[in-house]
Amino acid sequence: MKEIVHANPWEMLREYTAARIALGRTGASLPTEELLKFGLAHAQARDAVHQAFDSEPLAEALAAQGLKTFTVHSAATSREQYLCRPDLGRRLSDASRDALMALHQPPADLLIVVADGLSSKAVHRQAVPLITQARPYLEQLGLSLAPVVLAHQSRVALGDDIGECLRAKAVAILIGERPGLSSPDSLSIYLTWGPHTRRLESERNCISNIRPEGLDYPQAAFKWAWLLEQAFQRRLSGVALKDESDNPAMHGKIHPPAVGHLTTP
Repeated sequence: MKEIVHANPWEMLREYTAARIALGRTGASLPTEELLKFGLAHAQARDAVHQAFDSEPLAEALAAQGLKTFTVHSAATSREQYLCRPDLGRRLSDASRDALMALHQPPADLLIVVADGLSSKAVHRQAVPLITQARPYLEQLGLSLAPVVLAHQSRVALGDDIGECLRAKAVAILIGERPGLSSPDSLSIYLTWGPHTRRLESERNCISNIRPEGLDYPQAAFKWAWLLEQAFQRRLSGVALKDESDNPAMHGKIHPPAVGHLTTP
């Protein structure tokens, strides 16, 4: 009997990647099983974009680590407006800006912003474990920390607006990436030296695909700390600061985690 579904000879490689390879075929089409999996992945990606950001559990988890938090909102008043008006997600609402200024917070070396971005699911899952892994590095560098800001309806550039209000020397915004069909919960870090609202995208460094299935927490925390050390030494970030953290000759105080020393929670 002639087979209806034709397997792909690369099928053995599927155990090594979450990428959609070796799906097989039925005539000129995908097998029904793979088509249904694609539909599910697409629905999960859409859900991640629209899922509301619940910042209270994050605030509680960070408070348990001794970190103060403060919650802000961008100028986008709803998720629908946020998705249609990216410009509003790049600046604070008037109420949040006034509240930040009223804190009279002394300038700090580093401001960490935890922002929903395009996947609050990524933030819920990855932000606290990543910060936990990064804390020893930050202490090693001797950096003073501003309160962690939890930002709703946020785009990357909102970190610059917040950093300018709090007069931080550097800002690192941990933000949910645009969901992919195999990664609806991937987190990115954008690091900016001297944040202000006129910063260009080229003046930031990005570490992406942070999740246990991608760039794990120990490696992401190390790269983040290495870039921070270099940013404070050179007083810059962005295209002028290349990630050379894999070069032992470029290691200063910050060194990669020893095997088995820093583990994924």
